[in-house]
Parts: sequence; C-alpha cells; structure tokens
Amino acid sequence: MRILPADTVIEYRADGSMLARSPHSLGPYPANITGKLDHWASHAPDRTFLAERDATGAWTRLTYGDALARVRPLAQALLDRGVSTSRPLLILSGNGIDHALLALAAMYVGVPYAPVAPSYSLIAREYTTLRTIWRGLDPGLVFAADGRLFERALASVARRRDRIVTASPADELPSIPLAELGQTTPTSAIDDAHGRVGPDTIAKILYTSGSTGTPKGVINTQRMLCSNQEMLRATLPLLYEQPPILCDWLPWNHTFGGNHNFGIVLYNGGTMYIDEGRPTAGDFDKTVANLAEVATTAYFNVPRGYDLLVPRLAADASFATHFCSRLEMFFCAAASLRQHIADDLTRIATAARPGRRIPFVTGLGATESAPFAICAGDAAFTGGRIGVPAPGVELKVTPVGNQMEGRLRGPNITPGYWADPELTRAAFDEEGYYKLGDALGFYDAADPLKGFVFQGRIAEDFKLSTGTFVRVGPLRAKLLAHFGDLVFDIVIAGHDREFVSALVFPSIPTCIGLAGLPRTCPSQEVVAHPRVRDCFEKRFESFAEANPGTSTTIARAILLDEAPAIDAQETTEKGSVNQKAVLARRAALVAQLYGEAGPGILIDITKRTVRQ
Repeated sequence: MRILPADTVIEYRADGSMLARSPHSLGPYPANITGKLDHWASHAPDRTFLAERDATGAWTRLTYGDALARVRPLAQALLDRGVSTSRPLLILSGNGIDHALLALAAMYVGVPYAPVAPSYSLIAREYTTLRTIWRGLDPGLVFAADGRLFERALASVARRRDRIVTASPADELPSIPLAELGQTTPTSAIDDAHGRVGPDTIAKILYTSGSTGTPKGVINTQRMLCSNQEMLRATLPLLYEQPPILCDWLPWNHTFGGNHNFGIVLYNGGTMYIDEGRPTAGDFDKTVANLAEVATTAYFNVPRGYDLLVPRLAADASFATHFCSRLEMFFCAAASLRQHIADDLTRIATAARPGRRIPFVTGLGATESAPFAICAGDAAFTGGRIGVPAPGVELKVTPVGNQMEGRLRGPNITPGYWADPELTRAAFDEEGYYKLGDALGFYDAADPLKGFVFQGRIAEDFKLSTGTFVRVGPLRAKLLAHFGDLVFDIVIAGHDREFVSALVFPSIPTCIGLAGLPRTCPSQEVVAHPRVRDCFEKRFESFAEANPGTSTTIARAILLDEAPAIDAQETTEKGSVNQKAVLARRAALVAQLYGEAGPGILIDITKRTVRQ
C-alpha cells in the first residue's frame, strides 16, 4: 500500500455542519524532531543529509554524523549566549547548511527560532515588515549568512544591544563569526536541555502575512512537527520505503519547504539537495541544472514551478527520462495547479517510464496545520480536489453565510500566534477548531466519501452592486484554465460595482512568442502589441460566451506590464499572488476598469473594443 486509500467517515449535524475524519488511526510519534538527528547519526552516520553548491559549483555534502557533531557546539553556544524562549533566534538568510545547523541547534536545546523571508531584507527598502517582526520577537541572536548582503537591512533595523552572527562578515557592521560559535565546547547542559524538549516545546515561529500584509507569528510546537510527519508517513508510505532524496528550492521560512519537505528528509533519514534556483524566468535554469544531476524519489513544487518545468521536460526526452528515473510521486501545493499542466506532466512521465504511473498528490493545509492536513493522491489529478483528512486530523465543514468553511483540529494544529492573544482567540471556534478561511465543497455531491474540493478564500468573495454574489476562487480557476499559459495570474475585481472585471498578469515569454518579438523586448511593448491584445480580446469573448452570467464572466480587463511586487506583499517567494494586496496597490487601475481614464491597456468585452 504505497498511498493510503482516500476514504473518510462523515458525521452530519443538525446545524448543517459536517465532521470528517480518517478511519485510519494515527500511530505514535516522538516527543521532538531532533531525536531523529540522534537516530540517523547513530544508524546512518555516513549518509548524506544535506548538500549545497559551493562557489565553484561543486556539491558540499553534510552527513548525519557530521551534522550532529556540528549541531552540539552550536547548541552550547546558544545556551551560553542566553538565547531562550523569551529571546529567540532570528534567521534572516535563506536555505543553506549553516541555516539548517543553527535551526537544529536551537530546537535541540528547546530554543525557538524564527526564519523570515530574505526578501524582507534584500528587496524591501523601508524594512517595515522586518522591523515589525524584529521588535515583536526581540531576538537574542540574529543570523545572516552573508554579512555584506544583509548589511543595509541590519544597519537599519538592529539595535545597539542586538548580537549579529554571520558566516562571512559585513564591511562595517560588527558581527560574531559563525565559526566562533562552532568552536564552543559542548557540555552536559546540552543533553539536560534536550531531555526537557517535549511535545509542547516551541520549535519555531513562522511568519505569514495573510491578506492584510501584517506579519503573524505562527507558533510551531514539537508536537505539530512530529505528528505531521507521522501523518505523512501514514498517508504516503512510499516516502519511507527507501530514504527519500529531494532536490528542493522551497524556502524554509515557509511551512511547505521548512516543515513539510525538510521534515520529510530528517524524519525518514533522507537526503536533501538544496536547490538555489527559483521558479522565475531568471533563476529556473539553475533548478533544471540541478534536476539534471539529481534524480529525486519525490518532487515537490508550487504550481508556478510546474508551469516552468513541464515545457523543459517536453523539449528534452533525455532530461525527462532522468528526472523520472526513480521518481515515486509528484506533489503540488500552495495554490491550484492548472489541469492542462498536470495532464501534460502525466503524459511526459508515462512516456519516460512506460508501464508505471507516477501518482500526483495534492491537498490543503496551512502554516497553522504544520502544514499537512487534507490529502488527495489516489486518483488522477483534478484541479481543485483536495481529498480527505489525514489520520489524526478532524475536519469540520460548517456554514458561514452562503458558503461552507473548512476548520481543522488535531495534534498538528498551532496553539496560536506569537505574543498575540487576541488574534489567537479569533482564529479558533468554540470547539477549538482552527478556522481555515477556505470554502470547501464535495468533489462529488452524490458520493461524499470521495472527499472535498477547494472553492476559494471566503474573504476574497464579494457582492456586486446588484446584490449578486461573486465566488472569486472558482471564477479565477476557470479563467486560468481558459487562458492556459497565456497568463501568469489573474486578479478579480468588482466589490460593490455593477460588473466583474479583472487585472491580468500576462505571461511575458508566451506573449513574446505570440507576437514574434525578441526575447529582450520590454514588457510594455509586448503587452501593447496588436497580436497580444487581439488574442486576449478573443479569449475573453469566448469566455463570456461560455459563461454569460453577471457573476461568472469578465466585462472588462486590463493587461498589466508590471509583475506582482514581492516588496508590496503582492506575491510571495512561492509565486502565490495576494489578491487583496494587488487590488489595494493598483486602485487607480481598478478605477479605470469602471470608467475613469488611465494608462492601462483596457479590454472592454461589452463593447468588443480594445483601447489604451
């Protein structure tokens, strides 16, 4: 049984709520995640745990035995410097062996740590988000791998009493060398502290901005991390049939990369090759180069990563054969994958490994659920399908207005938010279920046992001035499927307006090919090209013909020549677009959609015209 059957037990309540749970029980799990480091250092000391490229491009490898030997001095150094629950460790830089060793050292002795998005330091200019996190956390120690790279942010945010640690120093800002911490002599205090680390010990604080842009520090306990990994093992036994091998870029300051994937490797004694690439036009070549060397046993990515990967696999049969050579699973999360991408990937994988079907796994979770909670992996991929609760998870689907909201309870759910009791109280209902804020429905209303589908974020939905309700999630999913690779993303507008409209982020590479333009052509010229505008007009017209209702079609749209800005919280490192942030930042363009003059390239479906 390589994937647990997708079955569930459902209880119906008189108030219209449903309770769903797995009929399979959750097995025992350890008291802390770093016990797994001890285990693998003892049972497989020479196995590669982590690998990253050095300055020459060669892989630097860290074995389990070496990892434990380096973690213990760092753990002692944290204790000696007074890093504690009241003054945690703050990590500013991205994925890397040094980052991992410090994080493991902190968890080993029960010290919380907070990895934050490097973009808050490297892309931002006002450092508002970084400053908010820094002040709220009051860190006892701050780590930035490259002092020079982070110097401007550190100089702007750090206080005189803050202690900075770097692997390579800044030009002027004083810092403690990481090598100095690594030379600390371990004492019995480490083992005493490790012995006290239990299920309720805070392991880390993960910051998520949500729809407001204000950072929320999600508390992650040892119970959350360990129970979540056991849920994964129960649902996806293929993960531990052999030590997993991952080549992964997903940032460790997010739950997908830092809890889910890093945890899979550590929990099951696997190997992680740290991918320095990103799912962007400029950095994806690095990912392809890494995947051409490293054949993974499971592949995890967000939809944008698959959008870029599938054409590369389709164009290079030898690359596809190598990529699929020992692959046991595709996994996609964080947003909805377009159906045609999943279908293309399945065809490529079937051709690369004839006679063997590689399962496509997806689901729904949250930073607050550590994140694995609901999973679909027993059938061919279907857009929006999220499956059934994992063993140990209780799902409540309850009426909220005219929708059904998903809520979660289980050992993998956060106890709350760092230093924010009011936000914590608001996040849970009267029965202790965490409120996801996601609308859920049955995959097959005639057969509820087939599980659930995601129907959008409740907070994104709105009413038109006519009182007609607009379901943003399903509408956006239909649009993305209709436009295919012609668009990067679409943001829906129309709150209290007379019709629905959209801000469209075109896929510039696709549009360049459509218009026959040079690859270096500025995006403004690409989006304004007559062939591009004509193509979008025809696509919107055909969508309107197939979806004529006022709440299911787009009357006007603007083609944007500027990508969503991470500094303005419009997008994340994973490529997810924040609908509310885009609408707020581009309010002038939204106004243009409803009659005001502006510079955007406007497509008016009602008048069948395109004007600038």
